[in-house]
Amino acid sequence: MARMFGTDGVRGIANTELTNEMAYRLGQAATVFLGNTIVVGKDTRRSGDMLEAALVAGITSAGGTALTAGILPTPGVALLVRELAAAGGVVISASHNPPEYNGIKFFNSEGFKLPDALEDEIEAFVRGGGLEGVVAQAQEQGEEASMPTGAMVGSVLPVEDASELYIAHAVDSIVSQGIDFSGMTIALDTGHGASAYTSPEALERLGAEVATINTDFDGTDINVECGSTHLGPLRELMAESGASIGIAHDGDADRVMMMLPDGTEIDGDVIEAVCALDMKERGVLAGNTAVSTIMCNLGFIHAMKDHGIEVVQTKVGDRYVLEEMRASGYTIGGEQSGHMILLEHNTTGDGLMTACQFLAAVKRSGKTPSEAVAIMTRFPQTLINVRVNDKHAVEGNAVVAAAVAAAEEAMGDSGRVVLRPSGTEPVVRVMVEASDADVAQHHAETIAAVVAQEI
Repeated sequence: MARMFGTDGVRGIANTELTNEMAYRLGQAATVFLGNTIVVGKDTRRSGDMLEAALVAGITSAGGTALTAGILPTPGVALLVRELAAAGGVVISASHNPPEYNGIKFFNSEGFKLPDALEDEIEAFVRGGGLEGVVAQAQEQGEEASMPTGAMVGSVLPVEDASELYIAHAVDSIVSQGIDFSGMTIALDTGHGASAYTSPEALERLGAEVATINTDFDGTDINVECGSTHLGPLRELMAESGASIGIAHDGDADRVMMMLPDGTEIDGDVIEAVCALDMKERGVLAGNTAVSTIMCNLGFIHAMKDHGIEVVQTKVGDRYVLEEMRASGYTIGGEQSGHMILLEHNTTGDGLMTACQFLAAVKRSGKTPSEAVAIMTRFPQTLINVRVNDKHAVEGNAVVAAAVAAAEEAMGDSGRVVLRPSGTEPVVRVMVEASDADVAQHHAETIAAVVAQEI
């Protein structure tokens, strides 16, 4: 049986894979495992209302209080959990996935995502019939147990100023640095998602002139050929508005991609490089270290090394980045996808906060965005997905290891190889970076052929 929780909560096509019954049980689990006050937020998907109703019913049926924040970016829920001293938070969102999908993800009382072990307990609870199942089992064993009734049933309290609290948090983080964005023209694509109100408002309060697209939504258009995974509309808006910088969010705005006036994309590696250098110059880069994953561009590592900044790399996934940051006391970590964690400001990826801190770094440097991102030169990268019968067999294959070693020896410090099984498909991913695109392509194809033959 497949694990219910993926890398970022429970996710699937709403009303078939992610059902109302499941949402109800997960709501009960939030109260049982986290506590009696649960912040609930959602993105703009049509199924959000349906799943919210079921989730809130579960929270209250277990005796909890649901603090409903309405449509709010995922990082806004993490913030509200702390600001309201709640026991936990739940976000109804499938992030960058298509509109028919939805998801349910949890935060603990500190605003952090849950560890695997607790997710496993919640899964067992849900599969066991939720609170009703627990009560029935106890009764079968002769114990006194019943569902909450009367005054023991929970309640629902709307958080009227949820968006305002989130906006003010981002704005204050910049104002406290003595900076504003006056003189900046920003092109913004909110992807018909949860940041449709919050990001434009925050940037305008900071003095920027903001040209927006996709701030409307009908529940079926979130992430559809727009936002951080489809930058074509932002590129067009940049040209039309004459903006000096472009910003694009995914559906729940926990990540951000940016763009220069000439249409050049600024991904998470570049954003992190600019922010890390700015933090070092301000003396707030803990451990003189930036955290990324094994899939970050080699240019990021070289750029950080050139400026005396260490880079720690983790497995792919923001949870692993965060684990390393918390374990070692680091304050900045991110992924190429634009999911960046700035622990000074929030406990999870926050697209608005990331954009604000990047813009503040650019403003403080006295450079244009184009000049600021020149800190990093991207190395050409080739990625080949090899379909195999047993993707895990690649990890112990001597012939494949020899092919990788030969490529790494040939490239030296000017290239690298990353070989890893996919987390979701019967595929081995072969990624090669080199200072020359042809060199990267050659070594990737050579290694991929060995993998296909051997595995």
